Amino acid sequence: MNQALKTRPDHSIRPDLEMSEDHVVADLTAAFEADPPVRWMYPEQTEYLRHFPTFLSAFGGVAILEGTLEWAEGGAALWIAPGSAPDDEAIMAVVEASVPASRHNDVFAVFEAMGLAHPAESHWYLPVMGVVPERQGRGLGTALMRPVLDRCDATGVMAYLEATTERSRALYSRLGFEQMDTIRVADCPPIHPMVRHPL
Repeated sequence: MNQALKTRPDHSIRPDLEMSEDHVVADLTAAFEADPPVRWMYPEQTEYLRHFPTFLSAFGGVAILEGTLEWAEGGAALWIAPGSAPDDEAIMAVVEASVPASRHNDVFAVFEAMGLAHPAESHWYLPVMGVVPERQGRGLGTALMRPVLDRCDATGVMAYLEATTERSRALYSRLGFEQMDTIRVADCPPIHPMVRHPL
């Protein structure tokens, strides 16, 4: 591990991106292995392990490129700053290449619904936050989110995300997020858009 990693007071770590991107991808692949919407998209284990890292790069990779992620051994939060966004064209290309054509319409409909749920106001977006199973329940998720949430409070900017499990929805609620709606498309498990106004 690169010795230039900077430890923060909350024990999350801001990595040297070139040296630790593989760690981020590996941790998030382990963290999302049982995520309901992700496994709806990639139900077969071999397909999940093959394609999720590429999907992750398209969906949240801008956070890695722009250095707006938080990472610690065992988890990561890929925050996207106001004015930036996931690469929609890359997401479409990954879906087209990795999901059977018979399911394209449903998968694209889910992403369309997610896009429509985003607030119009300037906001920090958290498309991906995960902690590996063996480190869950120890406060790491909160530590990964806290630096950007503190920044949101200091600058008066809202934060936005989608919860995909009851456990994550409970965590986000404790951190001040409020559920806006529930996205139900085709037979995809429910996705819960949540927004947090600055404190």
